[in-house]
Amino acid sequence: MVAAALLLLATAAVIGTVVAGSWLALVLAAASAVVLGAAATKITHTELLDTRRDAARDRAEQAQAYRKLADERAEENIEFVAEMQTRMAQREATVDRLERRLAEAAAELAEARRDLTEARQRAEVAERERARLSEQFADAEERATQAVVRVAELEAELTSLRAELEAWKSHQGSRTA
Repeated sequence: MVAAALLLLATAAVIGTVVAGSWLALVLAAASAVVLGAAATKITHTELLDTRRDAARDRAEQAQAYRKLADERAEENIEFVAEMQTRMAQREATVDRLERRLAEAAAELAEARRDLTEARQRAEVAERERARLSEQFADAEERATQAVVRVAELEAELTSLRAELEAWKSHQGSRTA
């Protein structure tokens, strides 16, 4: 802003001396225009350097902020990776535990199947034995029934024989008397 005012002032001085028509005033106006131009250039150069310094400082601050942000993101990433590794380790431990349980369950199932097969075989043997014993029991009941009948027959025969013996004894006793 100041540089532009200086250049306008120099331009006005040169134009004013040209209109006045004096060579000495024109030379002095031209010399002062060069000095004012140089001052304007110096001011512009200084402002440019200040602007570049400010921009460089801003870029440095941004770079520091980005570096800080990158550091934070790196820390977050490290924490995330650690958490994911922990989760993966937990999942792997769970999978291992479940695989062991599955293997144990498969072994238990195989053992239960063997036990079931053995129990079925024992049941079949027991069923055959029960059938055999049922037949023996039926035979024994038939023999017992026959024995009861035979005992009854023998008791009847014994009673008859006793009666005959008593009759004979009575008959013999009556003969002796």
